[in-house]
Amino acid sequence: MPQSHKFAQQRGSLRFVYFGTPKVASDTLALLIEHGFIPTLVVTSPDAPKGRGLALTPSLTKELALAHTIPVLTPEKLDDVAIAAIASQHTDYAVVVAYGKIFPEALIATFPKGVLNVHYSLLPKYRGATPLETALLMGEAETGVTIQKMVRELDAGDILAQEKTTIVPDETARELRPRLIEMGATLLTTTLPVFERDEITPVAQDAARASRARKLAKEDGLLDLTAPAQENWNKYRAYADSIGTYFFENGKRMKIISAENAAGVFRVLRVIPEGKRETEYKG
Repeated sequence: MPQSHKFAQQRGSLRFVYFGTPKVASDTLALLIEHGFIPTLVVTSPDAPKGRGLALTPSLTKELALAHTIPVLTPEKLDDVAIAAIASQHTDYAVVVAYGKIFPEALIATFPKGVLNVHYSLLPKYRGATPLETALLMGEAETGVTIQKMVRELDAGDILAQEKTTIVPDETARELRPRLIEMGATLLTTTLPVFERDEITPVAQDAARASRARKLAKEDGLLDLTAPAQENWNKYRAYADSIGTYFFENGKRMKIISAENAAGVFRVLRVIPEGKRETEYKG
């Protein structure tokens, strides 16, 4: 756990608000705090029911902020009331990591230096909700992270910083996601000092090269085992840590736990048959 911000060396000279909710957001915030970039306010999703008892549970980002005595706001919506509360902090800019809500123009306008967003693709490629999954699904050989300045159009803002990484052929989302999270957090910590000193020249995205990464549905994980091996392998890799993949055998749903692509042949190794326990697949 990073040290409390009471004792951390404050590096950031400007005031900022941090928006984020899931683990990727809390991991990134932890690294910012460790490097002395302490937000004036953290905005995250409201406590949500969790576990068998459905007890209201704070987001990981809220827990981390409170552990460092950083004020937290948990609005249901980014409405006029929420925007007024955020604006009352008189901050210079905002940082957004997986917050999950669309920013109204009125909110963006409250930050004199704008809103920075960490996106897990090489923009303008794969704008949208699932950039990592889409890169794997499309069989990309490389991906990366982009820090962009938010505008109303989704993921269309000017690029402030970008870093590439090679995708290993047998890498799934389980391995790639933590790598990109760490890359994004590190890139953010090196970008913020330069950004605060106004030493970055933003680069406009080429809209003609833009592509979309749509939201996923559970049905996207259905595999046809007679389909080309690489197609099924890419689906398995892309959805490994989210919706997962499955197929039907004798009318029963078979959830894929592990698989491989050996010598151009897609092989399912372990499954959970519908209504049963995990087992080796011998089909």
